[in-house]
Amino acid sequence: MPLALLALALGTFGIGTTEFVIMGLLPEVADGLGVGVAEAGHLISAYAVGVVVGAPLLAGATVRLPRRPVLIALMGVFALGNLLSAVAPDMGSLLAVRFLTGLPHGAFFGAASVAAAAMVSRDRRATAVSRVFLGLTIANVVGVPLGTLLGQAAGWRATFAVVGVIGLVAAGAVAAFVPAAAPAAARRGALRAEVATLRHPQVVLSLAAVIFGFGAMFACYSYVAPMLTEEGGFSAATVTVLLAVVGLGMTAGSVLGGRAADRAPLPTLYGCLVALAGVLVSFVVTVHHPVLAVLSLFGAGMFSLALGPAIQTRILDLVGDAPTMASAAIQSASNIANSLGAWLGGMVIAAGLGYLAPALVGAVLAIVGLAVLALSGGLEVRVRRRESAAALA
Repeated sequence: MPLALLALALGTFGIGTTEFVIMGLLPEVADGLGVGVAEAGHLISAYAVGVVVGAPLLAGATVRLPRRPVLIALMGVFALGNLLSAVAPDMGSLLAVRFLTGLPHGAFFGAASVAAAAMVSRDRRATAVSRVFLGLTIANVVGVPLGTLLGQAAGWRATFAVVGVIGLVAAGAVAAFVPAAAPAAARRGALRAEVATLRHPQVVLSLAAVIFGFGAMFACYSYVAPMLTEEGGFSAATVTVLLAVVGLGMTAGSVLGGRAADRAPLPTLYGCLVALAGVLVSFVVTVHHPVLAVLSLFGAGMFSLALGPAIQTRILDLVGDAPTMASAAIQSASNIANSLGAWLGGMVIAAGLGYLAPALVGAVLAIVGLAVLALSGGLEVRVRRRESAAALA
């Protein structure tokens, strides 16, 4: 099992690197393609749209296939997309390739999470899923900073080429170590059951909480470089180190969030969103103080990524024997969050409210996510009371 989880985590490491490294390489990509930074920012949205579109489509198309070949194929498409990104001749072709690269993202995370949860007992599922997510968090500690440095030194194309190679290695590791398993849903009518989970009111509310919760982080993180340089007075070189601090926070959040979610998924989500809102509000002040800024960045990373295992476990509890499409939908929701957060953060900057305004936008989104979860929790309590009353009758 450890090697199998490591193989899956290597895949999420590559995915996390390619998703976030573009944010640190936007100036280099813009210069290389002869476009403005704002136009190059569309590459972030193109990838996110690919995730949103690909997650339900590919998860639905592969729901009756064995998981291991599906995981290998998805990682192969991901590797191909990155290798093509390294040779894309112009902005238009790179936009198309980034969209292609995003297509397998959600389906891979969904299938990998379900595969990891299936390897362990019920009370260890969140911990197993957190190990898969660990690749994503380590990407922010190691992959994104090193990818940014590589792109600055050898050109942004080199970064995508290396990520493509990582994708190929991950596909090989999945083939070697992930155990063969039955299809995620081999029974007749399985696809219908999978689609039906997406209409479950609690699943819808949980996915909405993902959009607002992760959108809170992306509103701030998408513009963290200009926040730190223009408002905090940090050098460009220091920003690379601070991005690693965010990644360390994400790593801690993934591990601790998994352990907490094994005990109480919903309270874990409540606590993370309250803490995330507080950190983002305080960042307006702490960004001007080096030590406090580091603590705030670590906290933002920790509380945002702790949401991942908790929401995954909650949805697995809700959908029972039809987990694949709902699990993949989490990635669609998180990339809608990516686009929403980046868009709202950009709007307040364009409106002249300054580079720190996106942090406050993020705090508002976190509070909205908390309200959605409170509604979900209230409905859950009401259903339990109704069931208890029916049982007594």
